[in-house]
Order: sequence, then structure tokens, then C-alpha cells
Amino acid sequence: MRTIFLIALALGMLASCGNSKPKENAAVNEVRFAPPVVKADKEVMAKMADDAPAESPITDTAKKIIKTGNISFETESLDKTRKRILISLKKVGGYVAEDNETRDDDSDRQEYTLKLRLPAKNFGLLLDSVSSTAARIDSKEISIKDVTSQFIDVKAQLANSHMLENTYLGLLKKADKMSDVLQIENKLTDIRTAIDSTQGALNYLSRQVAYSSLDVTFYTKQRIAENDNTAGSRFRNAIGSGWVTLQNLFFGLISLWPLILLITFFYLLIRKWWRKRRQRKQLASA
Repeated sequence: MRTIFLIALALGMLASCGNSKPKENAAVNEVRFAPPVVKADKEVMAKMADDAPAESPITDTAKKIIKTGNISFETESLDKTRKRILISLKKVGGYVAEDNETRDDDSDRQEYTLKLRLPAKNFGLLLDSVSSTAARIDSKEISIKDVTSQFIDVKAQLANSHMLENTYLGLLKKADKMSDVLQIENKLTDIRTAIDSTQGALNYLSRQVAYSSLDVTFYTKQRIAENDNTAGSRFRNAIGSGWVTLQNLFFGLISLWPLILLITFFYLLIRKWWRKRRQRKQLASA
């Protein structure tokens, strides 16, 4: 009886060992081939979200506005106007992104174009200051774009990408096969690339919201006095027109150099022939 009991006990222990091994392998396989969203990984994501509350898109619900504008006007003095604009720009904490100067001799027009960047809160202040320097305003346009929903969407996308990254980092710690490790690392590379791209878009939006842009174009024209018939004015005009005529004649002669060269050649040829003829006549008469 005792022998039978011992045999039964031994068989039971073997059976229990045999059943426990497949369960262990099943558990390993479950971890090894688990999908990206599992219970343990959800806990990791929740923990990471609690540790980094600044990434939550819900915390920032303020309106995000992008302001842009342009103004074009005529002024009496380009240098004075430019200096006043730069002084006002410095006071509001802005800077010059582009500075271009052009001159049109045909219309006697000289022009400056300034592309300004400044804190959005001081946009109206600078625009008023620039307008006050104008002798005559040709155009003034202001554009306001609300990007609040776009800003929130980008932040939410960034937060979700970080949470997904943490999920795969958790899976990476549990993986024990090289093929699984490589697959998870490839996925992490894609996720981090998406994070960098989304972060760049968010930074760009933030800069556009924080700093407004204002394009300023101002010009001046040289006016010629009408009905100026004084002797001094007529003398200056005569000197100027005479100089222009002389220049035109000089460059016109230069353009005719082939004809001048041909005439000179025939002149020298005829002159040589004429001299020889005279010499023959003198010899014949002697």
C-alpha cells in the first residue's frame, strides 16, 4: 500500500511539472509577441503622462493668433524715416529680418523695404509709430489668423507620440529575442522621427504666434520745379543737355568704327596714288 502511494505521488509530481512548463512558455510567448497596447504598457504610459504633465495639450487653452501686416507710404526723407522706424522697432523689442534698397532712375524713385519681426503684443504700437512717419499712405493691410485648434492638435500629436515611444521602450525591456529587439528599435526610430517633425512644427507655430511680422515699404520722389525759366536754371539745363549731346556723339562715333576704318583706308590709298601720279608728272616735265 505504501509503495502504491509513493508511486502515485511521484506520478502526480511529474504531471504537475509537465503542466507548469508549458504555462511558463506560454507566459514568455505572451510577453515576447505581445501587441503594442497591453495592460502593462498602458500602466507605463499612464505613469509617464503623470511624470510629464507639461506635455498635456489640455493645459494650454489660450488663443493662438498669428498677426501679419504690410504698409506702403511716401515720405519726405528716406534716411530720417528709416532711422525713426529702427528706433521704434528697438523700443518694442523687434528686429529687422530683411533690409532692401532700390532706385529707379527713370521715375526718380528711391525705395526702402524693411521686413520686421516683433513681439505680437507690440504689433499695434509699432504700426502706429510707422504710420506717423508717412507723408502719404498708399496701402495698409493687417491679417489675423487663429491657429488655436492647429496648435492643440499638434501638441496632442506630440504627446501621443511620446506615449507611444514609452510603450515601445517598455516592450523593449521585456524582449529576449534579437529579432524582436530589432523590430522594436526600428519602430522606435520611426516614432522618434515623427516626434522630431512634430516638435519642429510646434516650434514654428510658437514662433509665429510669439512674433508678428510687418513689411514696411517707403519711398520718395525727386520733384522737378515747374515753369522754372530763370537764367541760372536755363544755364544749368543747357550745360546738362550739352554734356549729354557730347556723350551721345562720342559713343555714336565709337559704334561707327568699321565705317571710319574703311574710309581711312581708302583715303590713304587714294592719297598714295595721287602722290605717285604727281611724281610721274614732275619727272616727265623735267
